[in-house]
Amino acid sequence: MMTGTERRDKILEKIKCSEIPISGSSLAKAYDVSRQVIVQDIALIRAAGYDILSTHRGYVLNAPHTVSRTFKVRHTDERMEEELCSIVDLGGCVVDVMVNHRVYGQMKARLGIRSRRNVTEFLQDIQSGKSSPLKNITSDYHYHMIEADNEKTLDMVEQLLREKGFLIEG
Repeated sequence: MMTGTERRDKILEKIKCSEIPISGSSLAKAYDVSRQVIVQDIALIRAAGYDILSTHRGYVLNAPHTVSRTFKVRHTDERMEEELCSIVDLGGCVVDVMVNHRVYGQMKARLGIRSRRNVTEFLQDIQSGKSSPLKNITSDYHYHMIEADNEKTLDMVEQLLREKGFLIEG
């Protein structure tokens, strides 16, 4: 038998993955609990910070729709600001940076760069000596997961990265 925490995790995942509202009755039946238990579970999920909406057809997660794509890129330290600003100026968010190291394997760091201010703060951290870019350990080759509101924005980011010579094809 699953715990309440496990059930709430499964309920949240089910609501996240569904394209249509999920009724409390169907959740109660799926997890062999009462409808009241589902109401309490939804309250706890909301308290954990998830914006679950109750509609006349069931529960839905109120979350902004985003799409993402991973790009393989290469540039020098001098062009890092240009690369990052190109992405955020078109409405993209640089979610992370990842490199494939020959010895250590895949190394990834969360960035969350979505504005020029974030770019400036990131570059100041690098320039202050707090750290160095991951790309420096792989001859400047690295990957960025870029998130945007729609595919058209990602297409524009891809085209601009290609035009500026940052994008590595294939």
